[in-house]
Amino acid sequence: MASNLKYIDLFAGCGGLSWGLMRSGWKGIFAVEKDAFAFETLQHNLIDRKKHFQWPEWFPVGAHDIDEVLSNYKINLRTLAAKVDLIVGGPPCQGFSVNGKRNEKDRRNGLVDSYVSFVELVKPKLLFFENVRGFDMEFVKNGSGMVYSDQVTRRLKKIGYDVHSEIVNFGDYGVPQRRLRFILVGRLNGKAWEFFEHLRDEKDAFLKEKGLRAKRSVAQAISDLERQHGETDCPDSKSFRSGRYAPAKNQYQKLMRTGCARRIPDSHRFPKHRDDIVARFEEILKSAPRNKQLSGDLRSKYELKKRSITPLDENVVCPTITSLPDDYIHYAEPRVLTVRECARIQSFPDEFEFRGKYTSGGDRRAKEVPRYTQVGNAIPPFFAELAGGVLKQLANNG
Repeated sequence: MASNLKYIDLFAGCGGLSWGLMRSGWKGIFAVEKDAFAFETLQHNLIDRKKHFQWPEWFPVGAHDIDEVLSNYKINLRTLAAKVDLIVGGPPCQGFSVNGKRNEKDRRNGLVDSYVSFVELVKPKLLFFENVRGFDMEFVKNGSGMVYSDQVTRRLKKIGYDVHSEIVNFGDYGVPQRRLRFILVGRLNGKAWEFFEHLRDEKDAFLKEKGLRAKRSVAQAISDLERQHGETDCPDSKSFRSGRYAPAKNQYQKLMRTGCARRIPDSHRFPKHRDDIVARFEEILKSAPRNKQLSGDLRSKYELKKRSITPLDENVVCPTITSLPDDYIHYAEPRVLTVRECARIQSFPDEFEFRGKYTSGGDRRAKEVPRYTQVGNAIPPFFAELAGGVLKQLANNG
């Protein structure tokens, strides 16, 4: 029965949520993602390699803006009404993030309305909506005091959904980082709160089946990727170096490497730091508190203009992985993390390969989604797999 359950992924990014749903037995219809780099990654892994989506003939395979889809394919979308079990995804979070400007007038916030409009057309049995925890907070400094989660809940209830939302820490469910996110579930038939109850009830069995504990340190996640294990020429970047694998040191590392036949980890390109930056990082690792953002005094001491820099502690869970590679300093080596290390901490398996630029700078940063950003924006596939199993139960019972 599970193979007959079908979903659409909106604001799909590079495909972290879809990968987890695939692992839990769902079948994709199609995915909507605006950025060409992120869609290239999704297409490579889930369309070309895994043949996961039953892509309709009327919808060209490629990057699409959701408003373009609503405008150009409204008639086609209406034909899917009552034939889709689940819509997943969450609009871009930058306008809601507590780490950003939280401007109510951020144009990206309007994509929430596009999401609800899409739901109104397709009317799936279930909804799974994810965003940053700031989505559930008032706009005070740069707005009217409005809470977007209340607006979405009201609109979904008006079109027939029972809705429940909670703040969930993915780190409680096997993902090796502290990552608090707003999760909203909607059901046409049945109570939405059951998702969160089942999620908590299923957690231990899910982790036990994989031989894992709920918590693990950052070193337990990525220690087999350290530079000290050797390096080689980077396969996709001339003049850069990539790391090699050491033998897997624990069950999480073995699990992440299952299905990966590569000798050189994908997207494990080491950054090219200047000698003075390396020396500065070495000094920070020797003297600064771990897993805490550098204080203003320390930033002044080390002549750092960047506001958020945290030297990691190998013995504790990682803080939230972001889209910026220079937010963290590796716990044992004077460098920032590689894309593959960030992906590991986000629970992407090593067989998942990233495409597009590694980073973007200047004005392009607001327009492109390079590899680091793809990873930082994603829903961890490990949590998505557990959530997918729970959503299957609701779909089969609703």
